Formats: sequence, structure tokens, C-alpha cells
Amino acid sequence: MKVLVIEDEKSAAKRLCTLLKELDPEIQILGILDTVMGTKEWLEKNPDPDLLFLDIQLADGLSFEIFEEVEVNCPVIFTTAYDQYALKAFEVYSIDYLLKPIDKQKLSGSLDKFRKFVGNRRDQVRIDTDTLQNALEMMRGKSYKERFIVKYGEHLKSFPTEDIFSFFSEEKISFFKTSDGRKYVVDYTIEQIENLVDPDRFFRINRKYLVNIKAIEDVVVYSNSRLKLKVQHFNDHDMIVAREKVQEFKRWLDK
Repeated sequence: MKVLVIEDEKSAAKRLCTLLKELDPEIQILGILDTVMGTKEWLEKNPDPDLLFLDIQLADGLSFEIFEEVEVNCPVIFTTAYDQYALKAFEVYSIDYLLKPIDKQKLSGSLDKFRKFVGNRRDQVRIDTDTLQNALEMMRGKSYKERFIVKYGEHLKSFPTEDIFSFFSEEKISFFKTSDGRKYVVDYTIEQIENLVDPDRFFRINRKYLVNIKAIEDVVVYSNSRLKLKVQHFNDHDMIVAREKVQEFKRWLDK
């Protein structure tokens, strides 16, 4: 089985490839790509893989854009942190999905589904773009998390999302800082939080930080056309917008 992996989180891509090899040593990983543009170019220049693992949110946009310009004639298994209620729309035409972090047993089930329902009928598999668009609209239209609860000593405290200035990760632990500069541990990954909060209010500038727009005090042009942010209650050299996110960040600021 020839598999192409599209995933912009290196750790997630590495884990997926490791699990695939553990489940089936004969699986051939054709490549790991992390952008919409790079995936389009690869698919235009190469034969279709047997199976495509596709993250919904990539470094340069949503993976749905791929299907608007390139004909994909192979089964797709989406990997994502989106809520399950929206993803029910993907369960058509042999499309499956896996919620991150990917569970080995569920991955095995997806591979079994691929073998059972697809087999030698690859020519009958088509991506239903209408269904994908409907699912995307469901995701965009969903309500966003209004509060986060954290444990504070022997107590539980609830914080309005609008009062959180930044979510960030340190040594695989997620935190947020509030408008008064206090720091709290939160029981979600940054990837999960990114899909729970309003994207008009929060932007993930790099792998580590998810920033509230009202916390940004200044934006400075940095080396190699990157951007460095001054954010309230932070004095961190990591407050740099990743190079591949710069244009998207500018559009976000300009809404």
C-alpha cells in the first residue's frame, strides 16, 4: 500500500508514520507534505497514492482547497482536531476521519475500512466536494468556547475566553495567561484549543503560541521578512510569526 501523508505538525506526522509501519510493515510512505501548495504540486506530478492521510488545517490554509484545483482519485482519511459532530459529514464515499492525537486502534480500524470497502475499486472512489464544503460551513458556523475551567489549588476557576490573552505550550504542557498576567495550566493541547476558540479573535502565530488580537501591542518587521510581536504580559523571543504564516497573519490583522 502506497500512502501519502499531509500533516503540518512534525510530531503528529512522525507518530502517524510510526503507527502505520507498526500496523503494516509493508506500507510505503511516499512522502510527508505540510502545505496546500506543496500537496497540489505533488499530486499534479505524481500518480495517485493508494491512500491519502490529510490534515484539515495546514500551514498555508485548509486542505479542502486541494480538491478545488487537483483531481484526487484515491480514498482519503482526514486527521483533525475538529469536533466529531461536524466530522460526521465526512462519512461518505469511503472517506474516514481520525481525531488527533491519533489512536493506534482507531487507525487500525480505518485501515481495515480501506481494505474492506475499497480494495481494488479505486476507480469508484471520488471525493464529494459538496459534502466537504458543507462540513467546512458547519465547522465555521459552530459556536466557540466561551469559558475555560482550570484547577487552582483545591478550587476550580472559570475564565471567559475573551479575558485570555494567549495560550502557549512549554515542555508539552499547555497554559494560558489572562488579562492580569496570571498563568494557568489548561487541559487541552494547543492544536485542540486552536479549534475551540474564535479564529477572528485568536491566531496561532507559530507552534507554541496562540495569541488574542487585543493583547498585541506592536508588530515589528523581523529578519527574513518575518514578524515579531509585542504581546501584553510577555517578554519572549519566541513571539515571532512563523514565516509560512506571515501573509495569513497580515490578512487576519486587516479584517
